[in-house]
Amino acid sequence: LISRMRHIIITSIYPPSKAIEGFASLEGCNIVVAGDLKSPRDWKHPNCTFLSAKEQKQLPFRIVKKLPWNHYCRKMLGYLHAIQNGATEIMDTDDDNIPHSGHDFPQTKGTFAITKPNLGFVNVYHRYTTEQIWPRGLPLDLIAAPREAFDPANLSEEPVDVGIWQGLADLDPDVDAIYRFTSNKTVTFNKAPPVVLAERTWCPFNSQNTLYTRRELFPLLYLPAFVTFRFTDILRGYVAQPILQAAGYRLGFTEATVYQERNEHNLLHDFKDEIPFYLNATRCIEIIEDSVQKGKSIQDNLREVYHALIKKKIVPNQEMPLLEDWLQDVSQL
Repeated sequence: LISRMRHIIITSIYPPSKAIEGFASLEGCNIVVAGDLKSPRDWKHPNCTFLSAKEQKQLPFRIVKKLPWNHYCRKMLGYLHAIQNGATEIMDTDDDNIPHSGHDFPQTKGTFAITKPNLGFVNVYHRYTTEQIWPRGLPLDLIAAPREAFDPANLSEEPVDVGIWQGLADLDPDVDAIYRFTSNKTVTFNKAPPVVLAERTWCPFNSQNTLYTRRELFPLLYLPAFVTFRFTDILRGYVAQPILQAAGYRLGFTEATVYQERNEHNLLHDFKDEIPFYLNATRCIEIIEDSVQKGKSIQDNLREVYHALIKKKIVPNQEMPLLEDWLQDVSQL
């Protein structure tokens, strides 16, 4: 059963899309669309709350003054709006991901297939297809890695508490520019039960069909605002996983529950934007993991991680004041 307090957050510079129509028709969900400077001024759709640029400037949140315009991080105002309005779950998606019929996520607590621990980065697409395809943010040296992490013989069934669910996307899934330049085959993923990652096993996850399952984890929605557009949600996913695991939660993946009709992209621009994770994916997760301590709050671990990422020059200094404002905004709601 879909929670009555599930809020779905989208940012868009286009008129209402097929994706927004699809999500707006889901029962019991609240749709919040954060606009940007390029969004149509007359944007309107039934069952949607639209936060125009003008309205965003008037919101009572500390981050309002520091958030850059024309950036994906405008979504954070949608998250705060949802939290302010009593969201118990926040789903992230984009305006080009169209929900399949019956779109939903598994329960947060249950017995699920789980990988072995301590595998480092794995490619969860191996669970759902035999195609040579990988998620955006996977270290490039693992593109041709063996597939055994998701062999049934290497999975066990365990009771877990899933803090974040990532659903896959059919047709034009979330891949990097290198995949698009070299293959760019569309993929319809196989149906298979959900899979959960054990401790110290990681996989990149994005913001395209993603559910944060409880208020305690909402600080992890923070989107770094001073990194490139194609890095922001991937870095957020790297940061979230060790913190999530230290707090006793797991990241889970489900079969595709949306299909993507991708908005127009310049692939060379995408490639340039993706260079930070091509060069730094493994280093990032090492820095993050070294900064996280069990027993610390999610907020304190988030601070420690960003201090370390700034020190190692993965993100610039101006990220920290925005993160502090974000944490204060979330704590006051």
